[in-house]
Amino acid sequence: MSDQVAIQLQKATKRFTSPNGKSFTALRDLDLTVAAGEFTAVVGPTGCGKSTTLALISGLEAPSAGTVRVFGEPVSAVGRSVGYVFQRDAVFPWKSVLDNVAMGPRMRGVDTGQANAEARQWIARVGLDGFERYYPHQLSGGMRKRVALAQTLINHPKILLMDEPFSALDVQTRALMENELLDLWASTGSSVVFVTHDLEEAIGMADRVVVITAGPGTVKGTYRVDLPRPRNIAEIRFQPRFIELYGEIWNDLRDEVLVSYERTKNRVAS
Repeated sequence: MSDQVAIQLQKATKRFTSPNGKSFTALRDLDLTVAAGEFTAVVGPTGCGKSTTLALISGLEAPSAGTVRVFGEPVSAVGRSVGYVFQRDAVFPWKSVLDNVAMGPRMRGVDTGQANAEARQWIARVGLDGFERYYPHQLSGGMRKRVALAQTLINHPKILLMDEPFSALDVQTRALMENELLDLWASTGSSVVFVTHDLEEAIGMADRVVVITAGPGTVKGTYRVDLPRPRNIAEIRFQPRFIELYGEIWNDLRDEVLVSYERTKNRVAS
């Protein structure tokens, strides 16, 4: 991690128009800075604007007010330096593992032979050597997620955005994928913004955890995770400092979860 700023949102506000024509504010005056090479986790209650924050950074959405910058430049469109891993697998079901992973380099103009060679290297790095000719429907959920990681990382993104990428996996596979991601990230130097509902996952993986308020979302608190690296996600949760951090952050997060819950309950009741 360096002192260079990779991502900066200043007073970022995002409003949407609901189907009934009313304006809905997802984010309000959100300030967020991510250093180059930093792994930042974002947590908050459902509907607080976590995914919208990623959309602003990626250029998929433009802010209604405020500024969003990546490496000092205003974000005006989807940038080639940004990789995005979604909650649902974004792999193409009609393409083999090899073709899915090689697609990025091919679209950038790399010849097929070189793209395939690089894809095979990344397929091996994510532990899928020998599965190049398989199709997504022939793979387990964890294996498809490995394909998605290779598909993204082969493009050497400076910014890696991840929206609850492991939430659909079972507990054991999830822990394996978390460790896998940390190993891959350590070799890339990418700046990561990782959205999750799981506070344990956030603390276990990140350099910093950012708590977002119940919508309209804004930053409520930021916590430095001073746990040593490399980390084993399954083991680090038993460290006294991890437990201490969990208690501190949960005190902030719990109030926002309760606010969100009460709002939902009141809407259902009405």
